Amino acid sequence: MAELDTSSKEGKGGKVRSKKASTRVDLTAMVDLAFLLITFFMLTTTLNKPQAMDLTMPDKNEKKQDDNMAVAASRTMTILLGSDDKLEWYIGEPGKSAPTVEGYGKDGIRKTLLENSQKVKASTGKDMFVIIKPSDKSVYKNTVDILDEMAIANIQSYGIVDITKAEVDELTKQGIYK
Repeated sequence: MAELDTSSKEGKGGKVRSKKASTRVDLTAMVDLAFLLITFFMLTTTLNKPQAMDLTMPDKNEKKQDDNMAVAASRTMTILLGSDDKLEWYIGEPGKSAPTVEGYGKDGIRKTLLENSQKVKASTGKDMFVIIKPSDKSVYKNTVDILDEMAIANIQSYGIVDITKAEVDELTKQGIYK
């Protein structure tokens, strides 16, 4: 309990002095309350649970050459991840179609994925296949963002592969490989 000590020491002497109140506040109860509150909030809050993204990876033990999936170039979209949150994409084979530089988000690659997926579905009757190629100048966030865009655009078939030297040169030419 808090207490206030107002006693004063009276000494000898003929001078009349005013009484000075010495103040002493006992903070034991306040410290107890603080620890109780800290304990209460630690026990009642929930910590953030890590969010994981499901990826299906090929089995390392099975190394069959016959398992290569042939996909027509007309229904293949390649996305090259560059620096500064920019990417470059093209449809078909490299060098045969003009690459386009875009950013992430609903007005960037998401819109492009939705449009191209509908075009490929209308022309071939099959789903579009997307090849994702992160460069060494892209950050981990860019890979997670493009995988999120795949889920949002409902692209079922995509793969992450290594980028080639020719594609790095194309990114450098576009100014997104810094």
